[in-house]
Amino acid sequence: MASPAVAPPRSSSKTESYVDNKRKEDIRQLNISSACSVADAVRTSLGPKGMDKMISTPSGEVIITNDGATILNKMEVLQPAAKMLVELSKSQDSAAGDGTTTVVVIAGALLKQCQSLLSSGIHPTVISDSLYKLSINAVDVLTAMAKPVELTDRDALVRSASTSLNSKVVSQYSTLLAPLAVDAVLTVVNPEKPDMVDLRDIKIVKKLGGTVDDTEMVKGLVFDKKVSHAAGGPTRVENAKIAVIQFQISPPKTDIEQSIVVSDYSQMDRILKEERNYILGMIKKIKATGCNVLLIQKSILRDAVTDLSLHYLAKAKILVVKDVERDEIEFITKTLNCLPIANIEHFKEEKLGFADLVEEVSLGDGGKIVKITGIKDMGRTTTVLVRGSNQLVIDEAERSLHDALCVVRCLVNKRFLIAGGGAPEIELSRQLGIWGKTLHGMEGYCVKSFAEALEVVPYTLAENAGLNPIAIVTELRNRHAQGEQNAGINVRKGQITNIWDENVVQPLLVSTSAITLATECVRMILKIDDIVTVR
Repeated sequence: MASPAVAPPRSSSKTESYVDNKRKEDIRQLNISSACSVADAVRTSLGPKGMDKMISTPSGEVIITNDGATILNKMEVLQPAAKMLVELSKSQDSAAGDGTTTVVVIAGALLKQCQSLLSSGIHPTVISDSLYKLSINAVDVLTAMAKPVELTDRDALVRSASTSLNSKVVSQYSTLLAPLAVDAVLTVVNPEKPDMVDLRDIKIVKKLGGTVDDTEMVKGLVFDKKVSHAAGGPTRVENAKIAVIQFQISPPKTDIEQSIVVSDYSQMDRILKEERNYILGMIKKIKATGCNVLLIQKSILRDAVTDLSLHYLAKAKILVVKDVERDEIEFITKTLNCLPIANIEHFKEEKLGFADLVEEVSLGDGGKIVKITGIKDMGRTTTVLVRGSNQLVIDEAERSLHDALCVVRCLVNKRFLIAGGGAPEIELSRQLGIWGKTLHGMEGYCVKSFAEALEVVPYTLAENAGLNPIAIVTELRNRHAQGEQNAGINVRKGQITNIWDENVVQPLLVSTSAITLATECVRMILKIDDIVTVR
């Protein structure tokens, strides 16, 4: 006998409209946990005592760094929500240049708090709105803590640059690199637009050899190439007239692949004669303007220079630097205050740049560079020559220098300094906690738990320095409650001191953009309740 069909259980009409919410919760949990795991990955590299990461790329290249943006950039993150944290550190890098690890760590801590709030049954929108209010209030608190700084106060700028460098691999060179970064930025600040700095005006040239101590700033141009030595051309020219050319000094070729069959020896002789005359004609035109230094752009279609043309150029006593990259041309012409010349017919004297000295400098270890100094009417640019014993050190020195330059740029944009060492975060946590008590209902509850989450920065700083984090953070809280706004963790002494007097300072922009960007990212992740994959 067939068993009777089981009737589906009738659910009450109240729950019928409220269908499967489990999936949405699962997606949220998945997003939050994967984003938190990314935050935990970079958490150990926060602060001056943070650990470094060794990244091995598929091509076999090895990178050693503790710059949050670099680590996340090189990590192959597949989960979409975790990718948002990678983007978050990129946007912090472009907005402030420093604090890339901090912003991810803060976002991770806020997400962990969201997880517990969601499991308490609070609606995501409520959490998101209270986060928004919190971020606005946080910026006000930070601004109240900050102290104004003038660009003439070089010491304050150097202090903030060296704070940024202290957490890097090359921290022992911060006394050299910090003043260098400050001077480089102050050189390129345009008095007409005093609050704008374009870091593209500072060119960093990396040259293997020596140590980071040999890093220097050059008022002029540096090429990490040798002068073309073919046929014994000059390697040093005083009172140089410099031309940047984008055409080739070589015999013309046909546009398409063709083969010319020469049957007669005299015809071949004629071809060679024509080539010689063609090149000589060009060089005579160049020499007529008094030009004695040529910078030749790399050419794709045919050789930019041939042995023959180099021979004639050497005879004309013209110094040649060939294979200048295409994307460097803009910087070179801006620095030399000259125009690039695209055709031999346009080779006029008014397009040339003038400099006191162009010479090939030999660095002790066999490497050579070309230096152009004493440039007339030089554009507002500067060049930094970074040296290092191996490629890893040079790359890390360049990244650290970029961060230091960004810190000084922040101070030019927004001229306020704030204490470092976890002081602003603890002060934020305290003041927002007090403010949270004045709010009613769920908002107050959310704000209080987010205020606690901000303690992650001092906690992590203490943890990475091998101190007892709970004792340190409790003591820090106590000191701030007594009104010591600038009390922070002194990682070197392993205790709590007035961080401002220890010269651990950072630009206000770094802290404010870290808070606003982190809250923005967390709100975005909160609002996602489904992931749709499109094939």
